[in-house]
Amino acid sequence: MLNIKENVKEIRGISPHEMPDEILRSTQPLLLKGLVGDWPMVQAAKKSARDADLYLRQFNQDETVGAFFGEPNAQGRVYYNEDLSGFNYQPVIVKLDEVLDKLQQHLADQQAPAFYVGSTPVDKCLPGFRDENDIEFDDFDPLVSIWIGNRTRIAAHFDVPDNVACCAAGRRRFILFPPSEIRNLYVGPLDFNPGGQSISMVDFNQPDYETFPRFRDALQNAQVAEMEPGDAIFIPSMWWHHVEALDGFNVLINYWWRQSPSFMDSPANVLEHALLSLRDLPAEQRRAWHEVFKFYIFDYNEGAIEHIPEKRRGVLAPIDDSIARRLRAKLLKRLNR
Repeated sequence: MLNIKENVKEIRGISPHEMPDEILRSTQPLLLKGLVGDWPMVQAAKKSARDADLYLRQFNQDETVGAFFGEPNAQGRVYYNEDLSGFNYQPVIVKLDEVLDKLQQHLADQQAPAFYVGSTPVDKCLPGFRDENDIEFDDFDPLVSIWIGNRTRIAAHFDVPDNVACCAAGRRRFILFPPSEIRNLYVGPLDFNPGGQSISMVDFNQPDYETFPRFRDALQNAQVAEMEPGDAIFIPSMWWHHVEALDGFNVLINYWWRQSPSFMDSPANVLEHALLSLRDLPAEQRRAWHEVFKFYIFDYNEGAIEHIPEKRRGVLAPIDDSIARRLRAKLLKRLNR
């Protein structure tokens, strides 16, 4: 067990029908105790895993889902194989009730094969579920997904959207790190990873401090949240989080949204373009471009361009849908050379 001194800040008494703006725009993680405790799904899960299973099945419409099946010796860790030539699980497309059957079959096994359904749209695979189990958002239209599995461990990673993750069945442990800890988490490949997101290569159950010595530094700034059915956690954009499901049957519902206009592209696209265009420049040129990016992007203020007449500010003006389309067309033309 990792020695993490700080718990995620706990807040009680929040209603899922009136989510305060200061919660949804927080820059720190928050444990929202009992937020969805009144959901029928949660009430069923508090009775038993079998009751939770039966509750889910009433919404199943014979849909197929993407799932991961892993061998027992992986101890639930969703990760690479030994030489990083592939992964330690088998991706499959199956009927949801087949996964539920396997979870019930191995419910009591301490060394069960890993079964994991990740990031599946709730309304597609369980239509009607959200009529009884949902959170209301006034200012955002979130993507709502379901995660189902047994005792699985998802390596530390970050997501660009903000996130409210609701523990609907089973217990979970979240370990979180601020974005500044990226260098201490030993991140794996950008373009080859489980689930499409770069992950920490440290095994949190058995950290190898000889191979990953800076992980000790990351732990000094880590926060942990122990969650029971009915609890939710708010995870701000870009915070690293390791997720461990602690029971034989687990269901998580999460809500993703971005606090930016829909015409904005993903910053990940900029990172990949920077790898193509900037990283391998001579050091002095990289330093020069660093100053350019600070001026126009990271330290930007309107006073920096006040000497340019408003009608001539072009793409330096506040971005709107029209300017976004113009920039995107210009970039596509340059990239398709």
